Amino acid sequence: MSQPNIMFHLGLGSFHRAHQAVYLQNLIDSGDDSWVLAGTNIRPDMQATLDQLVKQHGQYTLETVTPAGERSYQTISSIRHVVPWDENLAGLIDMGAREETRIISFTVTEAGYYLTPQNTLDHSFADLQSDLQNGTRLTIYGALAAILAERIRLGRGPVTLLSCDNLRSNGDRFRAGFRAFLQQRNAPDLLAWVDANTTSPNAMVDRITPRPLPEVAERVKAATGKDDGCPVMGERFIQWVIEDHFISGRPAWEKVGVEMVASVLPYEEAKIRILNSSHSCIAWAGTLKGYRYIHEGTQDKDIHKMAFDYVTDDVMPCLSPSPIDLATYRDTVLDRFSNPYIQDTNQRVAADGFAKIPGFLVPTFKECLAAGKSMDSVAMLPALFLAFLQRWAAGQLPYAYQDQGMDEAAARAMVAAADPVAAMTQDRILWGDLAGNATLEAAVRRAYQRVSDWIGA
Repeated sequence: MSQPNIMFHLGLGSFHRAHQAVYLQNLIDSGDDSWVLAGTNIRPDMQATLDQLVKQHGQYTLETVTPAGERSYQTISSIRHVVPWDENLAGLIDMGAREETRIISFTVTEAGYYLTPQNTLDHSFADLQSDLQNGTRLTIYGALAAILAERIRLGRGPVTLLSCDNLRSNGDRFRAGFRAFLQQRNAPDLLAWVDANTTSPNAMVDRITPRPLPEVAERVKAATGKDDGCPVMGERFIQWVIEDHFISGRPAWEKVGVEMVASVLPYEEAKIRILNSSHSCIAWAGTLKGYRYIHEGTQDKDIHKMAFDYVTDDVMPCLSPSPIDLATYRDTVLDRFSNPYIQDTNQRVAADGFAKIPGFLVPTFKECLAAGKSMDSVAMLPALFLAFLQRWAAGQLPYAYQDQGMDEAAARAMVAAADPVAAMTQDRILWGDLAGNATLEAAVRRAYQRVSDWIGA
């Protein structure tokens, strides 16, 4: 019997295990076992979860919950190979170089691609510099370069490189970053092999998957009788849209609800600008108002109105016409965010603002400016983030803020400036070529005053 094809995933966090792994599990359950998953992490920061997955042979329980509180449980066993982390990533390289590995996918967060707003590599990060100059494997680019060099050495075949992150045009932008990385590392042979033997489809992913709290394992035990050391939970809603551009085969995902399309653009634009941006809006605003969870902020009439107005006033006109019913999508998103059973924290969603403003919000600002229309509703989001950063700098957040794209010293200087709005709107990391735009600054200044009045600053 031939070996099944392998989709090797880098980043065994909650999202992958509640999303991509579930689709493949559903395909296996349908009788198609021609593909299985392997997985590991590039970094050791989730070592306890990885160790538990090794102990459980890749098997775990997924809990899903509806806004009405209906819970269900599914055993996920599609991850057949869990590769233990080691400092040299030897196991990772070995798995990625196997002949049966035909897709290498990854979730490294938006900031993990080290891209500027102009889609060039951001050399201000020490990890990226180390991978470029010292040949280390600390980034997705360094890890993949090592895998693909080994595939060349062993004479292995083509492989698809599939980004599963909330990054606009994720396949195209990853590929541009990876090619630039190989050029700057002076690896022309590897770059030529990548051009000839890999593809990078764009994809849009969607499912709210909070970090699982201890009570998830308790509910799993009560419902199934299993002692599960690494369960995950998420909302019942799930979506995956992928451009059908795979160089070495793929699972028959369309049989289990994945939308295989020619272009993912309208789907990802709606998702990033409506869902992701509103999520951040609610997390920043909810934190400022003292809430812990996303559903609390969504149920606050003022915060709900901020998110609703942002989408209705500024995003929907930019995205119209669309194959998607944008008003229905907006209402569905806000209903999902109001789910009190998800217990999704503001801390998780508020993270990585320095990647989210350029990735999620700047396109809407640009289109509003080009059309000469008001952008007062979208301006509320960076104004909320500025107030949020001021709380962070003052040590007044109720949690640790994580932001891979933030230069901490520069962020502290920004909020400490005599005119923080001017300092923020002149920041090129956040705004790219919009930095210093007078109309942008005026809109954010008006919004910041509204935010200040609202929080009583």
